[in-house]
Amino acid sequence: MGKYVELTKDNFDDTIKEGVVLVDFWAPWCGPCRMIAPVIEELAEEYEGKATIAKVNTDEEQEIAIKYGIRSIPTILFFKNGELVDQMVGAAGKQVFKEKLDALLA
Repeated sequence: MGKYVELTKDNFDDTIKEGVVLVDFWAPWCGPCRMIAPVIEELAEEYEGKATIAKVNTDEEQEIAIKYGIRSIPTILFFKNGELVDQMVGAAGKQVFKEKLDALLA
């Protein structure tokens, strides 16, 4: 069963440096974040071995959020080989995330 990766300042750079990575910036008190959490977990399963699905708790990892200019959550960043290639702000449907991931994997 695929599982998303919990990112901290200690493993963030290593995690994003290779391949396609979706990073969900969230917080426990954020309603829309909780709405998309099951979608993020499903994507982690579906893309296991193809892409890395990760989450950053902005309450605990403020340094990362500041580095990437996260002002509202959920914010989803898409990295390819360490480079920020796309981002989305706000909750979205699973299909939207899949289309972005598939385009980056193509």
